[in-house]
Amino acid sequence: MVVQPGISASSEVVYPESDGQPMSDNTKQFRWIVTIKENLEIIFASDPNVFIAGDLLWYPVEGNNRLCQAPDTMVVFGRPKGDRGSYQQWKEDNIPAQVVFEILSPSNTATEMSRKLLFYQQYGVEEYYIYDPERNELVGSQRVDQHLVEIPEIQEWISPRLGVRFVVDDTTLNLYAPNGDRFLTPVELAAQRDEERQRAEQERQRAEQERQRAEQERQRAEQERQRADELEEMLQRYRDAFGTLDSDRCGELD
Repeated sequence: MVVQPGISASSEVVYPESDGQPMSDNTKQFRWIVTIKENLEIIFASDPNVFIAGDLLWYPVEGNNRLCQAPDTMVVFGRPKGDRGSYQQWKEDNIPAQVVFEILSPSNTATEMSRKLLFYQQYGVEEYYIYDPERNELVGSQRVDQHLVEIPEIQEWISPRLGVRFVVDDTTLNLYAPNGDRFLTPVELAAQRDEERQRAEQERQRAEQERQRAEQERQRAEQERQRADELEEMLQRYRDAFGTLDSDRCGELD
């Protein structure tokens, strides 16, 4: 049997889990990759059949370990969450990634990005988003028949698959979840969590103060009741000792 270089019989093929390339070229690119991937994880946390990965090698064709890409972030609807060394499509009900994000770095070339576009177009990607944080430029493409066609107006675009809204302002890209929450970096998420904890603690303290005031009011009412009972007991003892004073007896005393 003739075997092409890098391609062997299916039973002998090894699918590497790394392409030898770094996940990112700089801190800004890395921060964007992590932010997009983790916020998408939050959006689909309750759906067990949405798989999201960052920088994971995707092999679309069984038997060919040279045909692959590692999207900065990819989303696959219809596949369970879980760890994978690579995404081997024939083991995943042959479901491709439907949404892909790429974050540009200075080292990306036009040839490289054209090759990625052709790969994603050929192997079933429905939505493809490229963001250049240095130039603050966003390009999106959507599948029309067999082609990925550029979205003519990306500002305020809402992803059909993700429900995510894209807004590019003067300085950066803002992504908004379907509930309106802006995508936050891990540091911003931690700060938000701390603020929520502080608000919860303040609410707990307020509730405790209300409980203490209610307890003080209950004790005051109990003390008033006890004083009233004591007064009634004193009056009863007086009646027992002297009888009931009425107007006739008061006249006799005069």
